[in-house]
Amino acid sequence: MKITYQDIKNNQAVRTYIQKADESLTALGYTEHSFAHVTKVAELASEILLTLGYSEREAELAKIAGFLHDIGNVVNRIDHAQSGAVMAFRILDNMGVDPEDIATIVTAIGNHDESTAFPVNAVAAALILADKTDVRYTRVRNQDFSQFDIHDRVNYSVKESEVEVVKDSHIKLELTIETQMCTVMDYFEIFLNRMLLCRKAADKLGVPFILIINGQRII
Repeated sequence: MKITYQDIKNNQAVRTYIQKADESLTALGYTEHSFAHVTKVAELASEILLTLGYSEREAELAKIAGFLHDIGNVVNRIDHAQSGAVMAFRILDNMGVDPEDIATIVTAIGNHDESTAFPVNAVAAALILADKTDVRYTRVRNQDFSQFDIHDRVNYSVKESEVEVVKDSHIKLELTIETQMCTVMDYFEIFLNRMLLCRKAADKLGVPFILIINGQRII
């Protein structure tokens, strides 16, 4: 069976796991990981591969991996990439998906968390880039500024975030940060490993990764 993004997006079990995983992260004080995040990641991962000249099938698999990538948070935040890969395998196998497609999807999911991630193939690279560039103030759910930790401050400070993908040229993340809430150094304290991972992922896709903050090129 050739699975499609709509098959996964409309699957009730998948939607339940995403909802419950996000509820767990809310209780733990994490930023938003709900349908808004996974949909954004899915669509950008697909866009990255299509723009760079990869096949429509690879882009579709990246879209599916993007939508599924955080379901492992329903088990635990620790090792959620690996938990999510196992869960995705079971879901896809039960749906009768082709083993080659399953392998590509679960490999990407299992390699998206920065603590263990590596862009082992194009789909994994696109997922990493789409996930790690989703930085925006709307992901912060804590509305009490006095209770903000550094993660809240960094995400809340990002007032504009734009990803640009240009074939044979670059992938660029451009941020506008409110420096009264967060300094550029605060950003790097939290996101340095993620940005270095984005550079590795872009290298895998054959283009450089560029990071611009408040008009200044950082990477």
